[in-house]
Amino acid sequence: MTAIAKKAANLSVRADLLEEARAYKINLSQTLEAALQVELKKEKERRWLAENHAAIEAYNRFVERHGHFSDRYRTFAREV
Repeated sequence: MTAIAKKAANLSVRADLLEEARAYKINLSQTLEAALQVELKKEKERRWLAENHAAIEAYNRFVERHGHFSDRYRTFAREV
């Protein structure tokens, strides 16, 4: 597995948080990378939903009118 290149970045962080993180020996780079991964995933999901909103709504309307393609084949959750 090849390592992904790292790049130095200058950040401004509240002094009290930085002091406490250092006291607990928290790795700031790892913490920031993990937080950025979470935020990037959320943003990508938000953008994907926004970009595909019309298609999702169209599909939901279709299913509402016609049901799911597998409705006639499924044997669970049928009303007796």
